[in-house]
Amino acid sequence: MDGSEILVDARGHRCPVPTLRLRKALETAPAGAKVRLLADDPLARIDVPHFAAGGGFAVLESVETPDGLSFLIGKPA
Repeated sequence: MDGSEILVDARGHRCPVPTLRLRKALETAPAGAKVRLLADDPLARIDVPHFAAGGGFAVLESVETPDGLSFLIGKPA
């Protein structure tokens, strides 16, 4: 994981909590920031990309890990 990423660990929470935590992190992050969301709710596969598209954010990476899902979201510069 890149040291310049903002980490949001929402594992153990059901949707919409992971998406809400991601939104809060992106709102406070500086322009051009990257936020990594860790989630283990299967609905995050649908909710996170939908939220990102609707908010003008880019899904830079979406990976399944042994602990769940990992998304890297970019905030426009």
